Amino acid sequence: MNHSVVERSVSMLATLNIAEMTLRDYLDYDDGTETRYELVDGVLIDMGNESKINLQIAMFLLHRLADLGIAEPLLSVKTEIVVPSRKAKVRYPDLVVLTEALEAQMDDAYRCIIQSHMPPPRMVAEVVSPGEPHEENYIRDYVDKPQEYAAIGIPEFWIIDPDRSVVLVLTLVDGRYDSIAFRGDDRIVSPTFPAFSLTVAQVLSRKKG
Repeated sequence: MNHSVVERSVSMLATLNIAEMTLRDYLDYDDGTETRYELVDGVLIDMGNESKINLQIAMFLLHRLADLGIAEPLLSVKTEIVVPSRKAKVRYPDLVVLTEALEAQMDDAYRCIIQSHMPPPRMVAEVVSPGEPHEENYIRDYVDKPQEYAAIGIPEFWIIDPDRSVVLVLTLVDGRYDSIAFRGDDRIVSPTFPAFSLTVAQVLSRKKG
């Protein structure tokens, strides 16, 4: 690791957190680590280490969607999304399915980030952490992100909640999401991927059968 890069980045981060980070600041920021960040209202938020179960579920879904014939370049677990906000805001979903038009626009980009001038992805999925309705992470995942993803026109959004053993499939209708909850042995019904045939139990256990 280049310690001089890290030191400069730490100094930059301290300055930016005082002055509020812009999207350009965020795009230029590199602390020399693999830390996952989201930009929320001009503040850089350390997302912490991805939990093992979250990563496993995201990768399981990626492989199952690939089984449906979705091309590998259209499937990503490391794509950021710029979302509407009064101040700069960037989200980092667990799984993103790109359209071919979007993938073509991102092909030459130095960073895998969907910006506001680009078309929306086909679908995003978030594997959420435990939290109660009054807690910040619950509000972020169940309230803020659906509003943000709807605002940029993402047709389908999955909220996968291992703690509650539920998968919510949110479908965009007239600018807002309609939500259907699936549990246990319910087959997850996806308007975007009608051939998807796994149950909630299979997804949460990361087993095809």
